[in-house]
Amino acid sequence: MQASHVNLIARELMVHDWQVKNTITLLEDDATIPFISRYRKEATGSLDEQQIASIKERWEELVALDKRRASILESIEEQGKLTAELKSAIERALTITELEDLYLPYKQKRKTRASVAREKGLEPLAKVVFDQKERDVTKIAATFLNEQVASVDDALQGARDIIAEWVSENVLARNGLRRVFENEAIISSKIVKGKEEEGAKYQDYFHFEEALKKCATHRLMAMMRGENEGVLRVSISPSEESSISLLNKHFIKGFGPVADQVKESVEDSYKRLLKPSIETEFYNISKEKADAEAIKVFADNLRQLLMSSPLGSKRTLALDPGFRSGCKLVCLDERGDLVHYEAIYPHPPQQEITKAGETVKFLAKKFQIEAIAIGNGTASRETEAFVRSLNLNSVQVFVVSEAGASVYSASETARQEFPSQDVTVRGAISIGRRLMDPLAELVKIDPKSIGVGQYQHDVDQTKLASSLNIVVESCVNQVGVELNTASKHLLSRVSGLGNSLAENIVAYRAQNGSFTSRQELLKVPRLGKKAFEQCAGFIRIRGAKNPLDNSAVHPESYPIVERMAKDLKCSVTDILNNEPLRKQISIQKYVSETVGLPTLTDIVAELAKPGRDPRSAIEEFSFDERLKTIEDLYEGMIVPGIVNNITNFGAFVDIGIKETGLVHISNIANKFISNPSDVLKMHQKVTVKVLEVDKQRKRIQLTMKGL
Repeated sequence: MQASHVNLIARELMVHDWQVKNTITLLEDDATIPFISRYRKEATGSLDEQQIASIKERWEELVALDKRRASILESIEEQGKLTAELKSAIERALTITELEDLYLPYKQKRKTRASVAREKGLEPLAKVVFDQKERDVTKIAATFLNEQVASVDDALQGARDIIAEWVSENVLARNGLRRVFENEAIISSKIVKGKEEEGAKYQDYFHFEEALKKCATHRLMAMMRGENEGVLRVSISPSEESSISLLNKHFIKGFGPVADQVKESVEDSYKRLLKPSIETEFYNISKEKADAEAIKVFADNLRQLLMSSPLGSKRTLALDPGFRSGCKLVCLDERGDLVHYEAIYPHPPQQEITKAGETVKFLAKKFQIEAIAIGNGTASRETEAFVRSLNLNSVQVFVVSEAGASVYSASETARQEFPSQDVTVRGAISIGRRLMDPLAELVKIDPKSIGVGQYQHDVDQTKLASSLNIVVESCVNQVGVELNTASKHLLSRVSGLGNSLAENIVAYRAQNGSFTSRQELLKVPRLGKKAFEQCAGFIRIRGAKNPLDNSAVHPESYPIVERMAKDLKCSVTDILNNEPLRKQISIQKYVSETVGLPTLTDIVAELAKPGRDPRSAIEEFSFDERLKTIEDLYEGMIVPGIVNNITNFGAFVDIGIKETGLVHISNIANKFISNPSDVLKMHQKVTVKVLEVDKQRKRIQLTMKGL
């Protein structure tokens, strides 16, 4: 572990060296981020999951940088061109850009104009011209004529080609030009001729210009998507005059014919080599920045969606609404198992309202239904109105997001769970289960299919998948997993497990019955002490012999709780059930070399609420009954809604019709906000006012100001 890397990460993240060093040591020992964050607070100084993830990401970047550094040093040394000064510069480089700039002159290149000129023997002439000490450059060029170089003009052209390459490979010149791009670059987009109709949705960018450093990432992503679709042409460029002027100051040493030759080389180098190279670099940097913001938005939204309020273990009737094809109806028991399914047709063209109503009432009574879940797709509002008209007394009615349900219903996972059911039944089951436990159901779906971000198909897919997987794992471990009922998909997300061990746990459970203790996990094939250490604290066993097995207290800390009980002359169960007893615990008494106040504080806090779900309680919600379609909207109308997506430019709100309304960031609060997620959360219930309705483009502008 390089001390310089540890120090660099500590400075960048503004934490102590020892925190970084201990975190890396734990990560290299195959500890997971949730485990480190929850159960190794003394080692990390109570770093949170995000800080630990940042350390992990930066450490991996620096390790990759070191590998590239070693490869470059080896390559230059093999060429016999590695000087002590160059080696020192390469070893000091802190970024991949610095490394590649230093390597550029020594990189194996394809055939270039400069390499052709060198083959003709013109490099010595290029050196004379570049030095700018000789006056009669024509006379000198004449001495380089040969079978391959027919004229003085040809000789000078070759020399200029070589000089242009030297200019483009100069580290100081590249860095100077980067500063010009950083401060002055303009991003512009133009419509490709003849694509006006095809690219109508990009009409805001047909003739667009903005300072790159001020361009919002969602505008960047829109332009880049338009370019990828062949509709727009995007360029990033500062003033050509200021760029060439900067290069001239660096390379031109005087006046006269020789200096003019170098000036010509500099201009050629900028237009042909430097500008395209630095433009591509800044395009990629801008894309990476936009990707990072979009991925963060997606990850934040996904976290909120996964942590949505669960209904819990309630007998549920779920409806996947539809008109012509009817509403697919399923009944689920309190465990989420399918007990009945059929289709009803309360809407046109069949409009069997009475028959459908009788069916729902009969099934609700037969299966003692406690809640009804209705998908929010086509015919959702009509189905909700139909269900509420039945007056099912104590039965709660909820509208549930269908996002990704169709992906799940056609997946291998769904086929394994319900091999004899078709996709429509599986979809309805998913809607019902989402109401009961959103987290347990959504982990079965590729997070990218849930659709709670912006431009998710345009960002780096590897980074997106990695970020979303971290979020899913974090949420699963934050909530905890009931060992005896969890699916293998949920178990696979538990710290230290994965697909293989999750399958082994389910197989062991099927063969041996319910687990009675966490310790029994060690009997599962291939689940060793390391995996047990990582997963045990996140597993819950309701009704276990040891009540701590249904809490977030890690088994390694059981002896501490037992000591507390002994000192209080009571049992562990007594501590869990008796608040006055817990208040008598003096945690300083239990501090040791390995267990400090952070862990002890967590233990006592958990004893007060063992196994409690950290998610908030679910609430019923109803849309405005006046709204059925966009035609029912008018400016100034105030309606209730649910936030169903958050971007960095605003929030999209479901107001109960097919079209979703946008609350622009400027209309979210009465004060300035820089990020919509500072004020709003996914699935938050809000009141909005209609600002504008564009029925032709099916766009709705909303505001929350003053409401």
